[in-house]
Amino acid sequence: MTRRLRRAGAFAAVASLALTAPALGAATALPFAVIAIGAAFLVSDGPLFELFARPGDWQDGRLNGLAGFGFAAAALAVLLALPQAALPVDLFVAALLILGFGNLGIEAVRTRTDEPFLGVAGFGVAAVPAAVAGQYAVAVYRGTAVDWSVVLLLAVVGTLIAALLRELLYERDDALVVLSVGLVIWLVATLVGPVPTVDLVGALAVTVGLGGISYVLGTADVSGMLTGVLLGVLMIVLGGFGWFAVLIAFFAIGALASKFRYDEKADRGVAEENDGARGTGNVLANAGVALVAVVAVAGAEQVAVVPVVEIALPFVFAGSLATALGDTLSSEIGCLYDEPRLITTFERVEPGTDGGVTWQGEVAGLLGSGLIGALSGVVLPLGEALVAGVIVAAGGLAGITADSLLGATIEGDRLGNQAVNFCSTLTGGITSAGLAILLV
Repeated sequence: MTRRLRRAGAFAAVASLALTAPALGAATALPFAVIAIGAAFLVSDGPLFELFARPGDWQDGRLNGLAGFGFAAAALAVLLALPQAALPVDLFVAALLILGFGNLGIEAVRTRTDEPFLGVAGFGVAAVPAAVAGQYAVAVYRGTAVDWSVVLLLAVVGTLIAALLRELLYERDDALVVLSVGLVIWLVATLVGPVPTVDLVGALAVTVGLGGISYVLGTADVSGMLTGVLLGVLMIVLGGFGWFAVLIAFFAIGALASKFRYDEKADRGVAEENDGARGTGNVLANAGVALVAVVAVAGAEQVAVVPVVEIALPFVFAGSLATALGDTLSSEIGCLYDEPRLITTFERVEPGTDGGVTWQGEVAGLLGSGLIGALSGVVLPLGEALVAGVIVAAGGLAGITADSLLGATIEGDRLGNQAVNFCSTLTGGITSAGLAILLV
């Protein structure tokens, strides 16, 4: 057994102290706080130090990793005592077990291979059952019924978030990971209603399968794959398969467009980095507005909102993705043609210049927005399909134009590409919603 695997096993054992929470409640913070204080100030050498020490801990002579994990767990446990809306005990248990046993799964895989995809798979294989078992143990202790679909959903969502953060952050950032997992699955638990088990299993099978395919085909790296799978699960659970169909249409067609004549784009110096594989930043820049919209729709179902908001939110979702696909196709197709013109002055610029457009790219962008508009009109609750499709496509066109204008004026000096993408998708979503309010 390697040192890293032993250390991960020790951290999993510490995480298992969360199982005392059903009996101790918020007092569970005390043992974790004691561990954190001991790690930070008392243990500086000896067998215990050697067991828990990470590489940076040896330099500092202090168990920073264990201390951070302990303090984060204690802080999360304090939320169990909130007077009105306390953190549910089963979610506290799940959050700690996901990280503790997920890290153990990664290290078990790393004893044989350093392949990132297999490491993530090891994280999931260990974390999901641990989270399910933890929630079940809380239910047994309290004598309450188990809603297996919700238990599985929260275990999967928490695992995806933890795996993604572990991919993006450093190993020493486990404290941030466990806090993030606990808070996010708490939010999801408040938003999600009853989920038919068949629908949930279908959602997981479809999203995980497509995520794996995207990684194998090179259209997403590990972080992009995890982000896409997480977004897909949330879309299906909070919205439905229709919402997911619109999202996956953007991802699939956009990914194919990025790979289309990639070598030629590379020779021209206009190809996407990382061989066209999408990362987390790219995914969220293009689909972040859509995610906020579907979460808002789910939240609106929990509280009374004015009718105009109920009308607007699905159009924000669809308009943002119409922009995202239209902009992707416009960029990926347009960059293959010579003599683009700057959208603000119409002067000729080099291919790949921010704000440069070609008529071929504009046509491709319009077709992409129109495709999302047509699909949205059929599968989303937008009203009459033809009118809704035109409204969504119009929002997409507005978003594409905004992207080009921002690219020609402020991209590079004040905004990066991902920030511009986010602003343009927000423009497309708001434009679609505004037109819907006026016309629907």
